[in-house]
Amino acid sequence: MNIKEELLALQDISYADFQAKLTPNIPRDLFIGVRVPEARKLAKRIIGEPETFKFLRDLPHKYYDENMLHGLLISEMKDYDACIEAVDEFLPYVDNWAVCDIMSPKIFKKNKKALLEKIKEWSKSEEEYTCRFGLEMLMSHFLDDDFKPEYLEIPLSVNNDEYYVKMMIAWFFATALAKQWDATIKHIEDQRLDTWAHNKAIQKARESKRITSKQKEYLKSLKG
Repeated sequence: MNIKEELLALQDISYADFQAKLTPNIPRDLFIGVRVPEARKLAKRIIGEPETFKFLRDLPHKYYDENMLHGLLISEMKDYDACIEAVDEFLPYVDNWAVCDIMSPKIFKKNKKALLEKIKEWSKSEEEYTCRFGLEMLMSHFLDDDFKPEYLEIPLSVNNDEYYVKMMIAWFFATALAKQWDATIKHIEDQRLDTWAHNKAIQKARESKRITSKQKEYLKSLKG
């Protein structure tokens, strides 16, 4: 099995053109054009193959689609420690929001205590996508039953002005407003975020169907 050939067999030129427009920092010639559902099927099919272990260590990859597949393969890993090791090996090579956001390891749900410590580590990173990944994992795993108000301090303490980090902070707080309104609104009222992230969080929250009309009107009054 040759993984690059597997990806090329799934090529869709029009989709490659579309993806290139959404990820302008990656040159067009580095897009094969594999649709995410097809890449996901491929990841599930090859996760245990010897060639896959080699692929996961063969960094950096050339193509955007190889990086997307890499993220999907990590998401399928069933051993927590091996998954964390693979994430830490891969994050330095993540160079766009789509590859960052495709990683969602299922095994994380069963290891919340250890994951929280890694999230704190990732979110302190000066690397744009390492920091973004940490905040996304916090948003994905700690805004529901495992939520504690103190977790809101993690994104508030981030010292990283990169665009995709600030976008994630805004997204995080918009989601937190939808899921944990009482704890989160205090930070919006106190304008704990910088003006850009503050206003973007309010915008995203007001676009959410999980926020009531009354809440949306109140948020509108808090715009900076």
